Amino acid sequence: MAKKTVRDVDVSGKRVLVRVDFNVPLSERGEVEDDTRIRAALPTLQFLLDKGASLVVMSHLGRPKGQVVETLRLDPVAERLKALLGVPVRKLDTVVGPEVEEVCSALRPGEVVLLENLRFHPGETANDPDFAAALARLGDIYVNDAFGAAHRAHASVVGVAERLPAVAGLLMERELQALGGLLQDPARPFVAVLGGSKISDKLKVLFRLRELVDTLILGGGMCFTIMKWKGLEIGKSLCEEEFLDQVGELMEGETPGRAEIMLPQDVVVADDFRPDAEIRVVEAGGIPPGWMGLDIGPRTRDAYASRIGEAATIFWNGPMGVFEWERFQEGTRRVAEAIASSGAVTVAGGGDTISAIRKFGLEESFTHISTGGGASMEFLEGKALPGVEVLQEK
Repeated sequence: MAKKTVRDVDVSGKRVLVRVDFNVPLSERGEVEDDTRIRAALPTLQFLLDKGASLVVMSHLGRPKGQVVETLRLDPVAERLKALLGVPVRKLDTVVGPEVEEVCSALRPGEVVLLENLRFHPGETANDPDFAAALARLGDIYVNDAFGAAHRAHASVVGVAERLPAVAGLLMERELQALGGLLQDPARPFVAVLGGSKISDKLKVLFRLRELVDTLILGGGMCFTIMKWKGLEIGKSLCEEEFLDQVGELMEGETPGRAEIMLPQDVVVADDFRPDAEIRVVEAGGIPPGWMGLDIGPRTRDAYASRIGEAATIFWNGPMGVFEWERFQEGTRRVAEAIASSGAVTVAGGGDTISAIRKFGLEESFTHISTGGGASMEFLEGKALPGVEVLQEK
């Protein structure tokens, strides 16, 4: 059943409480380093303003664990939002209370306030009913545009939505459509490309994708745990030995209808984990003692790019190597460029994946870049997301 969105409610003259995901990286000087998540919320905020609403915007930032942490205040976020939205944004120094209610109740159409960091209040992550009720008093309608927080049963995600008419924002709608399209009748061949350092972070989604896709292409540090299970020499490459049994369950049982799994044929290895280490290319199963794999090798890049080029649907999460260092970025670059030029429906997600796409200047070449992180992976695992479930049905 589809969820109601901002298009399905009359917001004219209403105070709209909007949950966004402005959990952005800040520099040492306290400035917003990457405003991708702020920009992603702009269509919803602008839509609501154009329809005559006033906005009470709320977000978390970092993990202050219910305490006020001065370096995690939302002041720099408010400044960037003001610049991007082109209207005044009043930043409040608290989240709830009489002063906040007074300011919000006096809002006029077109005015915007930003609450302080939600997680400064211990009631947020506990989904405390009193805290949720206090937030709900700040608005007439609730909009969730924070897909990245939709897997958390927090007060601003679930508690408020149980107390106000609750609908999805435009970003939330796009995320659900794009990710839902991967699960429901995707165009085939369907190829999933997964990388990153730890296989423990990806096991659940790997088991699900094994049943959904035609080909699973694997790279990054997580591959070495699989190679270890296969009995191959991995030197001092990253390996999570405590997950070898689960890796075995994933890899065994080559049955019809399950995805083919592609692993690296060759790897770029280094004698130390540093950008200027000595490097060489070796066969994937023959990494010398004391050396570690930090990128996929040239033959693997060719094989992966070729298979990607045959796909009609592609999901990508996780780099192929330590792409932040120039000498270990070629695998991730080649895969990113192959996906971007494939002509397939392309969906990418995960912080490192988005960083790589930006680094190689390919943002405009993807069908959808998910800001969801952990929420995206849980959605693809088939889990119900509390922040989505609670929204009104169409």
